Amino acid sequence: KVYLKGQGIRHDLISAIFSNKGEDDLVRLVARVKALRKFLDTEDGTNLLAAHKRAQNIVSIEEKKTREQFNENVDQTLLQDTNEIALFNELTQMVREVKPILEEERFDEAMIILAKLRQPTDKFFEAVMVNAEDPNLRTNRLRLLSKIGHAMGEVADFKQIEG
Repeated sequence: KVYLKGQGIRHDLISAIFSNKGEDDLVRLVARVKALRKFLDTEDGTNLLAAHKRAQNIVSIEEKKTREQFNENVDQTLLQDTNEIALFNELTQMVREVKPILEEERFDEAMIILAKLRQPTDKFFEAVMVNAEDPNLRTNRLRLLSKIGHAMGEVADFKQIEG
């Protein structure tokens, strides 16, 4: 961490990468932090970070209010809007694609895959009412928002990043 701070890397980016408990190789950690920094310097990175924070804030507020956790699987049969279906599909695909790429240490490529979440996430927030009147639909949409954090967590702990 001291080395990276000496290289001018922000502390929050270091924390986002170091929170991955299974990673202990310094060369890989440095490469991951640099790829994350480069990604966040793009428009896609900035906007996806904002969408992530928005999703996590909504979930956090609802978890406090209801004392429920929304980390269970999304019920695909309850996905109604084409935008929530698109987001669910992109999240599922991203997780499937990114794991082997991270294992192969192709961190810049992992960020490109992560960037694919931006458009469906933006469209979801524009078109879908999360707090639907139907409690099952509402819970499922909150689970979908929670899934954003879990999927992006494959790459880095975006909750650690100051925005």
